[in-house]
Amino acid sequence: MDSVFAAIAQAPEDPILGVTVAYNKDPSPIKLNLGVGAYRTEEGKPLVLNVVRKAEQFLVNDHAAIEENRVATAQCLSGTGSLRVGAEFLAKHYHQHTIYIPLPSWGNHLKVFTMAGLSVKTYRYYDPTTRGLNFQGLLEDLGAAPAGAMVLLHACAHNPTGVDPTLEQWEQIRQLIRSKGLLPFFDSAYQGFASGSLDADAQPVRMFVADGGECLVAQSYAKNMGLYGERVGALSIVCKAADVASRVESQLKLVIRPMYSNPPIHGASIAATILKNSDMYDEWKIELKAMADRIISMRKQLFDALSARGTPGDWSHIIKQIGMFTFTGLNSDQVAFMTKEYHIYMTSDGRISMAGLSSKTVPHLADAIHAAVTRGCYKQI
Repeated sequence: MDSVFAAIAQAPEDPILGVTVAYNKDPSPIKLNLGVGAYRTEEGKPLVLNVVRKAEQFLVNDHAAIEENRVATAQCLSGTGSLRVGAEFLAKHYHQHTIYIPLPSWGNHLKVFTMAGLSVKTYRYYDPTTRGLNFQGLLEDLGAAPAGAMVLLHACAHNPTGVDPTLEQWEQIRQLIRSKGLLPFFDSAYQGFASGSLDADAQPVRMFVADGGECLVAQSYAKNMGLYGERVGALSIVCKAADVASRVESQLKLVIRPMYSNPPIHGASIAATILKNSDMYDEWKIELKAMADRIISMRKQLFDALSARGTPGDWSHIIKQIGMFTFTGLNSDQVAFMTKEYHIYMTSDGRISMAGLSSKTVPHLADAIHAAVTRGCYKQI
């Protein structure tokens, strides 16, 4: 099957950035580029971009799609910016304008895609009865989606539910998406937070890349590197051929130029330094696993505390769900009660950030949940 981006034309050169392109093509030994406002050393070279290139090489040497130059990647403003750039690109260059997002999903997904001009529909994902995955509903809804439609997939640690498909279920999802000719768009905001392993949490994305098909991946380093204020992210579009990827990259530049022109460099330099240095990279993986393990520990402590209190209902979903968030099953009245009486703040849908808990605060939260539940408004499963 031909690339879904095969019809994309090479973008015309930006009138300012085009100066650099012309400069690079000029073979003259006395050429001088004074068109772009970017700092250069006495040798006429950038200070940081070499580091970024090394980091990129360090990251991508292990995959055929990268080695074959089939991936167009742009540094973006964290995960949100990566999603928005991808949405703008698809709205302009993709033949379908409908994207399916899971129900529920991160609240900003609807806004990001709608503002970009895409039509947003949902597919069943969370089962409030079991507080787990509605896998059959997911398959039915994606199976009924029109050919070519886009599908937003949480790469791992689904937000807000903390419910992820198993690898076997991911394989079924992959087969369905490919057989229907749907276009997967991964949101990878929590890599490393689901299992504590960067590689394990990347498996769903790698399954789709390995089959040779096309997909988009929006990545954020805000959580797994703690770079919240630095806005470090990337959008990668995996294509079927290098020439297609080159044209896609040229069009991504046109999307980005009037949006924010260039991304900030400080946070990206920190990320690149960690990724290119083997000792730092190993240390990062250890610290990331420690963060993930602490969250897992908070889940167990909260479950144990509720069990010790004899809190009505089945709370096993707390330890079954993964990642930063737990979808507790508490309703908006119970959340309001807990805020008023116990000064505990969370979203009205009952989602809590496990990372905000500590061993000292778990008993307080357990007391609040127990009180809210025993007031009589809890629906037991």
